[in-house]
Amino acid sequence: MGAAIALTIFVVAFFFVATEKANKVKVVLIAAGAMAVLGLIPGAQVFFSEHEGIDWNVIFLLLGMMIIVGVIKQTGVFDYLAIWAAKRSKGRPYRLMVMLMAITAVASPFLDNVTTIMLVAPVTVVVCDRLRIPAQPYLIAEVLASNIGGAATLIGDPPNIIIGSRAGLTFNDFLVHMAPVVVVVFVVFVLFTRLLFRKSFHYDPAHVAAVMALQERRAITDPRLLARCLVVLAAVVAGFALHAVVHIEPSIVAMVGAGVMLLVSRADVPDVLREVEWPTLVFFMGLFVMVAGLVHTGVIATIGTWTVAAFGTDYFLAATALLFGSSALGAFFDNIPYVATMAPIVEDLVATTPDPGTGQALWWAFALGADFGGNGTAVAASANVVAIGIAARTGHRITFWQFTKYGIVVTVLSTVMAWVYVWLRYFT
Repeated sequence: MGAAIALTIFVVAFFFVATEKANKVKVVLIAAGAMAVLGLIPGAQVFFSEHEGIDWNVIFLLLGMMIIVGVIKQTGVFDYLAIWAAKRSKGRPYRLMVMLMAITAVASPFLDNVTTIMLVAPVTVVVCDRLRIPAQPYLIAEVLASNIGGAATLIGDPPNIIIGSRAGLTFNDFLVHMAPVVVVVFVVFVLFTRLLFRKSFHYDPAHVAAVMALQERRAITDPRLLARCLVVLAAVVAGFALHAVVHIEPSIVAMVGAGVMLLVSRADVPDVLREVEWPTLVFFMGLFVMVAGLVHTGVIATIGTWTVAAFGTDYFLAATALLFGSSALGAFFDNIPYVATMAPIVEDLVATTPDPGTGQALWWAFALGADFGGNGTAVAASANVVAIGIAARTGHRITFWQFTKYGIVVTVLSTVMAWVYVWLRYFT
């Protein structure tokens, strides 16, 4: 009975988020509150368990990076990068989109896709404002590119960290097994965007000429502050990259980096905190609690257990189901709590495989499905929600369906390509 009620609450809340008939923050808070009142979440444990509650590592990673970006923004570097990108692309819309996507996809495997979006999205908004073109298509394309690029490494996408920890997979394992298909998928995606966003490419010679006349160096308002900020940012990035060596959570690295950034910049703290996307953080907390209701009442575990039992010893069928199932489910549930919930089920399935190679193939199918499924809807991955929050604050509102109509197409394309890759590499 509890499972049915929890699933009903989640579906109703998702409907209101998807149709935007009500503010999404209000919706998730009401839904989370309903689950708490009805006893569908694990009591106070919802605040202490990342498997059945709020994942504070994600919340504080986002908070720390938002503070860091807020300080860096005061240096004028985003205006500098925007003018530089516009001039290098000569204002040509498709060329500009490819440039921004390439920057995003290359940075995401090493910064993680959420951090990359928080750094690139403000630049995108500024350059689009300068060129008098809508920023929404460029922001959507960047998010899709970040979720694809982030799949390449252990630290590029938060679900990969969970999978690597559970399966004992290293940074190099991800690089060897995930990076090849990610590169191919990204190249196809770049070519596909020419068709996907063809109605959004507007070129105005007058505005382009005005931007080409700008001197990007003049956009830097405080070179000394920028130098200090870049040193701190480089240290934060190094901390992310060395996660597997130093065993310090990325959230701790981000929060320490935020504190040091405030210290060396002597920035006004209230001004910086106004740059934080508080509604986005609250939305994530409410969403985690909603998913906790599905986990605690056994909804997700029941689906996973039934799926595992249905495979028998057909491990290619199991890999196929994990890939497409994770892609489909990951499009509707945030892929972080989804992966945390499903990882033990996959581990049980891997334990029945006849050799380690087959077992690893199941983990890679699971990872590819969860990572690429993050493009499916506007709430499927942390990067999506963050980008939409930034877009709303800067006057370039992206609706749920505006994002999702592109995301679903890209998810299907990338998942099919990943399935072919898994079949050719591990089962032929």
